Amino acid sequence: MRKTGVLVVVILLVVLSALLVRSGFHFLSRSQSLSTSTVITQIKQLNQLATVRFSIQRVVGLTEPKIPLGEESILLIVQGDVQAGVDLADLRPEDVVLSGRQALVRLPAPKMLASYLDESQTKVWDRHVTWWTPWVPYSPDLEHRARLQALDEIRKAAIKMGILDRAGQNAESAIRQVLAAFRVDVKFDHQGA
Repeated sequence: MRKTGVLVVVILLVVLSALLVRSGFHFLSRSQSLSTSTVITQIKQLNQLATVRFSIQRVVGLTEPKIPLGEESILLIVQGDVQAGVDLADLRPEDVVLSGRQALVRLPAPKMLASYLDESQTKVWDRHVTWWTPWVPYSPDLEHRARLQALDEIRKAAIKMGILDRAGQNAESAIRQVLAAFRVDVKFDHQGA
């Protein structure tokens, strides 16, 4: 009687193991199947992929003539940050071609996602009105205009330094890493960008 009980338990364990293995293989084969929409979903989950940040310092001067004569000038020392990357919300279904475990992806063009002045590192170095017109009041918006000019110069400097190229390269690397988890080899089509 005891041998029969052990035999029944062994048979049950074998059947249960076979069922678990079979269902496990089914689960694995389902998780291994990929579609273009799955790949697009995985890429889009990265959202606005800010892949590079430049921190740039500049000295900016602005002079404003006064009426009837004289001038007011300001000199700022600024530090600004520029972030660039790829906005993956712009990715369309036709931008991803999946063939087995190979994907051809056409990314949206890299762009500047944010730019701002670091106020803790920005200072007015000098501000004055010509000495022979001391009655001329300071312009209330001269500093504001100088800050806007500084921000524009920082953006231009970042582009000149190659921030967009680097943002595109870093976005490609990040997407390769995400899709490598699915064992997908990714190539990028640069003609559409």
